[in-house]
Amino acid sequence: MAESVFLRHLAGYDEPALTAAVTALLDAAAPSLPPGARVLVKPNLVAPRNMGLSCTTPAVVRAVCRHLLRRGTRVVVGDSPAFGTGRIMAALSGLSEALADLPVTVTDLGAATAVPLSYGGSIGVSRTALTVDRIVSVPRLKCHDQMGLSAGVKNLFGCVVGFRKSLAHQRFGNSGDRFARMILDVRAALPPVTTLLDGIVAMHRHGPTNGAPYALGLLAAAANPVALDTAVFTLLGLAPEQVPLWRTARALGLPGSDPSAIVYPMEPPTRFDVAGFVAPGAHAPIAFAPTRFLTGRLKSLLTRLRRR
Repeated sequence: MAESVFLRHLAGYDEPALTAAVTALLDAAAPSLPPGARVLVKPNLVAPRNMGLSCTTPAVVRAVCRHLLRRGTRVVVGDSPAFGTGRIMAALSGLSEALADLPVTVTDLGAATAVPLSYGGSIGVSRTALTVDRIVSVPRLKCHDQMGLSAGVKNLFGCVVGFRKSLAHQRFGNSGDRFARMILDVRAALPPVTTLLDGIVAMHRHGPTNGAPYALGLLAAAANPVALDTAVFTLLGLAPEQVPLWRTARALGLPGSDPSAIVYPMEPPTRFDVAGFVAPGAHAPIAFAPTRFLTGRLKSLLTRLRRR
């Protein structure tokens, strides 16, 4: 069965072109969103480093929220970042300011519920993320030194609560495809996810925080985050072997993981110039070294304390 992925070329984040593009994409990718639905808008607020490039652009999140409000939905904006909390990172990144005049709630994705994993055990996922009617995921397209690229599916790892993400790196990072399967299991447990990808200025060479800007001019949307990722990775000229999440989705036969089954009702992938985009070479280990794990936990605690 064919999966639709909607692409729109946009040179920058200026209005009113940004709102028009977001509206067209979400109308196409999520036409059945009913008034009164409770929607979690899930940006990527990874860490207080290089936030203008590592986090979702606040203007894109604002345009998404305004569209959802016009549809009559109830909107909560939240994430569980690698450092600090969703509200702290929203304030540091400028997202709270961008949303200040809108009737939306910016929250932390805390209060975990255990989600069973396909290979045994469980992972703690945000109760908010599990109980809303719809998630609109708004990731930033960027390279990732451990996972190749971070886009739609990887952004859903932010629904895992707090330090459990770091523990997941340690528990599953040295076990073949278990880390990727864990993220795909989280995605399967969530309510329906519509993805709108911020790739107008993407991050390339390295990531998820220390890469360089690449003016790709891409906004993309889809009802299936696996299909969106497949479309974007194919557009960038990558192979499944370069992106563990895509490779694992292909091995599991997940809908949307086959590029030959993707259709593009708006703009074609050839609309985008990817000649200078540089993906990571050899991937860094998924499991952190013990010193990095402990340092990360300390940095997260200090980030919380400084914002009190």
